[in-house]
Amino acid sequence: MKLTTPLLLSLPPVTALSPAPSKRQIFGKSPTVTIQNPSATIIGSSDSFLGITPAKIESFKGIPFAQPPVGALRLKAPQPLSTPLGTVQATNSLPPGCPQFIPNIEVPGLPTVTKLVLDSPLFKNGAVEGQEDCLTINVQRPAGTTSDSKLPVLFWIFGGGFELGSTLMYDGAGLLSNAIAMGRPFVFVAVNYRVGGFGFLGGKEILKDGSANLGLLDQRAGLEWVADNIAQFGGDPKKITIWGESSGAISVFDQLALFDGNITYKGKPLFRGAIMDSGTAIPVDPVDTAKAQEVYDAVVKSAGCAGDADTLACLRGVSFDTFLNATRSVPSLLSFNSVALSYLPRPDGKVLTQSPEVFASSGKFPKIPFIVGDQEDEGTLFALFQSNLTTTADIENYLSTLYFRDASPEQIKALVATYPDDAAAGSPFGSGQDNNWYPQFKRLAAILGDATFTLTRRFILNATATVNPDVPSWSYLASYGRGTPILGTLHGSDLLQVFYGIPDNFARKSIQQHYFNFLYNLDPNNDAGGTAATEQRVNLTNWTPWKQDEMLMNFLDDSEGLIKDDFRQQSFQFLADNSQSLRF
Repeated sequence: MKLTTPLLLSLPPVTALSPAPSKRQIFGKSPTVTIQNPSATIIGSSDSFLGITPAKIESFKGIPFAQPPVGALRLKAPQPLSTPLGTVQATNSLPPGCPQFIPNIEVPGLPTVTKLVLDSPLFKNGAVEGQEDCLTINVQRPAGTTSDSKLPVLFWIFGGGFELGSTLMYDGAGLLSNAIAMGRPFVFVAVNYRVGGFGFLGGKEILKDGSANLGLLDQRAGLEWVADNIAQFGGDPKKITIWGESSGAISVFDQLALFDGNITYKGKPLFRGAIMDSGTAIPVDPVDTAKAQEVYDAVVKSAGCAGDADTLACLRGVSFDTFLNATRSVPSLLSFNSVALSYLPRPDGKVLTQSPEVFASSGKFPKIPFIVGDQEDEGTLFALFQSNLTTTADIENYLSTLYFRDASPEQIKALVATYPDDAAAGSPFGSGQDNNWYPQFKRLAAILGDATFTLTRRFILNATATVNPDVPSWSYLASYGRGTPILGTLHGSDLLQVFYGIPDNFARKSIQQHYFNFLYNLDPNNDAGGTAATEQRVNLTNWTPWKQDEMLMNFLDDSEGLIKDDFRQQSFQFLADNSQSLRF
C-alpha cells in the first residue's frame, strides 16, 4: 500500500455541529403555534447558535405525529393520533431517536480511519440507544414567521443504511441561517422514522401480516402531518420539497414509488420536488425473499421466539431490550457484509408494488422535477471491512454469496471483469496506484459504489426521462475533498459540506444556492423570489437538465463545471442489462 499524505479527514468535532446549551442565546417569549390535526398547542424555542447561526431561528422539536409504536403496535404501520395533544413542550433540543442498530466498528489495520468514522456526526450524535416512542417531527423556521408567510418547505429524511439515524443528528438551524443570508428563507422539517428491525424487518410472516416497510410508512405519515399542519407554522403546503441523503435519498425515491406512485393525500400532492444525495433506486428482491427470511429467522431465534406457533406475535411481546438485541444479532452496514443490508425496503405488493428500478420505467413515476447526484467515491467507506479479499475469485465469491444470489457465475464474472484488476482504475478514482490498502480494495470500492449508488443513478435518469420527457431533472458528481487518502470524496462527506456547511467554501455556497433556487422555483438556476440577501452570492454555472446532453454538474472545493455522464459505461450497461439478476 502506498500513501502519499498523512491520513487526515476534516470531520469537525461534534460540538461544532450541535453547540452546547451554554453557547445558545435565547430570545424573548417562546413561540407558540396552534394546530388542528390533531388539536394541539405547540410551544417551541427561539434561539441563535452563536458563531454558527447568527440568524434567529424558532425551533419546535419532538412533536408527535403518530401513536407510539409500542406494545401491540410494535411492528405495525403507524397509527394516527386520535385524541387532542393539549400543550406540547417542543423545546427539547435533542428529541429521542428511534431504536438504533449501532455497529461495533473497527477497521483492521487502519485505526485512524476507525477513529474518524466513530468521531463523525453520524455516530457521535446518532449512535444512541433510542426508544420505541419515537415518532416525532421537528419544525424550524426564521424568527418572525407567521401563518401568513407561506414559505417553501424542505422536508428532510435522514440516512444511515436503514439501520441508524434520527432527527437529533440534523439541526437545521445552520442550513436555515445560510438560506436566510442568501435571501431564501424556508421552513425546515425533519422526521423520525423506525430503522433496523423495528422499521424494515422482512420475511414471509411480515408479508402475511401486512407489516412491511414500516419506516417508509412512518415517513409518509410525517408528510401527511406536514400537509395538515405546516401552514400554521408559516409553510406553504403547495411548495414542499423532499430531500434525503444515502438511505434517506433512497427513501425519497421510495416515496415517489409508494402505493404505485400515488403521492396524493386528501386529493393533493404531498410534495412538488425531490432532491436525492447519494441514492435512488436499489434493485431489490421481495419481502419474503430467502435473504430477508434468513434475517427474520435469526431475529426470532435470538429473541427466544423460535419455538412459538406465532413468531411475529412473540416478537411483539418480548421486552424492548430483548427485541433490540435480537435485531442487532445480524450483520450490520459497516461490517464485512457491507451494503448487503440486513434491513432495507423491499417490494410487498402494496406499499412498494415492485422493485424500484422497474417502477421507474413503468410509466407510473410521478411527474416531479428532481435533483440527484453522488460523491465521487461512494464505495470506499463500504469496502474497508473486507481485507481478506485479495483475488478476483474472492470478489466473485463475495458478490455471489452475499449480494447477487440469482446471478449465474458467468454473470458475476462478467460484472467483475468490467472493472480492471488495476488499482489505477479503482476508487478513490484518479489516485493512480495509491490508496489500495489491500489487493482488491479499490476494485471492490468501485463495484459497490457503482452498483448501489453512482451507476444506478444513471439508470434512473434514463428511465424517468423516457417516461416523463417533459419533466426536468438535474444530476451532479461531487469531487470536493478529492485526495483524502483511502477514502477520497467519500460517501457521507456531503453531510458536512452541504447540510452543515463545513468547510464554508465555494462548494458550500454554490450547492446550497442551487438547492435553495430549486426549493423556490423547481429549477437550480432560477434565483427569483425570496428576500434581500445579506451574504454575497457566488456566480453559478448554468446547470443544464440531464436529458439535454447527459451532463453532470461537477462540484469542486473552489469551482463547479459541467462534465459528461459517460464514465464506466461498460459497467453501467452490464448493470442495466442484468438488473433482474443483480438484486440486493
